[in-house]
Amino acid sequence: MRSDQRKLDIKNGCIDLSHGSGGRAMAQLISGLFHEAFGNEWLARGNDQSAFDVRAGRLAMSTDAYVVSPLFFPGGNIGSLAVHGTVNDIAMAGARPLYLSASFIIEEGFLFSDLKMIAESMGKAARSAGVHIITGDTKVVERGKADGLFISTAGVGLVPDGLDLSAENARVGDRVLISGTLGDHGIAIMSKRQNLAFETEITSDSAALHDLVVKMVEAGGRGIRLMRDPTRGGLAAALNEIAQQSDLGFRLLEETIPVKPGVKAACELLGLDPLHVANEGKLVAVVAPEVADAVLGAMRAHPLGYDAADIGEAIADDHHFVQMATSFGGGCIVDWLSGEQLPRIC
Repeated sequence: MRSDQRKLDIKNGCIDLSHGSGGRAMAQLISGLFHEAFGNEWLARGNDQSAFDVRAGRLAMSTDAYVVSPLFFPGGNIGSLAVHGTVNDIAMAGARPLYLSASFIIEEGFLFSDLKMIAESMGKAARSAGVHIITGDTKVVERGKADGLFISTAGVGLVPDGLDLSAENARVGDRVLISGTLGDHGIAIMSKRQNLAFETEITSDSAALHDLVVKMVEAGGRGIRLMRDPTRGGLAAALNEIAQQSDLGFRLLEETIPVKPGVKAACELLGLDPLHVANEGKLVAVVAPEVADAVLGAMRAHPLGYDAADIGEAIADDHHFVQMATSFGGGCIVDWLSGEQLPRIC
């Protein structure tokens, strides 16, 4: 057997430039690693694209890129994160995710064993979410030209008839709901990156939220104005963006916002505000007040919404501020959350 036809040495081998050249080595990598991890009827055809059928209706599409460091962290890795993040972007339109694409930019010298673990976690996350990774691409760059591995994804999903979630739908008096505790993912990443240890390990909240969204839509229907996943920049950035898009402001009640004690302690140590820290398995929803209790109940009945909370309301505000109110002696103290990762200023 010729050397370039041998199986990949997953245990001891690593990526070299030939694995991105388009020849036999690249074919081995794709068939021997990615196809095994993602295997489905579309990939098996070996085409440069995949054709698929969808029923009549509206499609939602999203694309994203993942450059997380470290690649492995408590609660997941860049592979599962890439699937969850793309599925969630689709789900925020109320859509049922269907298909994903995945593109890999791999640095020369990257271990096959690490790549296999990442690909397998992607396949597992996709199967768990009921989606298929049906097309992709692989590029290899020289040492020092990438931080190990970058992953770019795109996804499509089907939006239920009559559902149109958008920031422009928000109205004064709408309630702001969060699906759970804030900052888990960002602190898990930073603690691993900085080699910090806490009494209780903080794990990423990375998860696919589409099933939770289904339950919310069943409970709230068109009373759900919009949803957003507060990833980069956290809840503060997400709500500032929504405020600008909706021409409204938001007032939050600080003590209602769920944050785990370990995350709060880590944020104090690192000089961070949990509201500015990234999340990968949480969503924020703006809903009509008349359906808020029903939607919140549906969220709390789902494993991914157990700690869901009503944290504030939409208000009329020409400046589109996100205000933080703290109950104090029957009144309140208010400050403003900017969209930047800066300390709050009263």
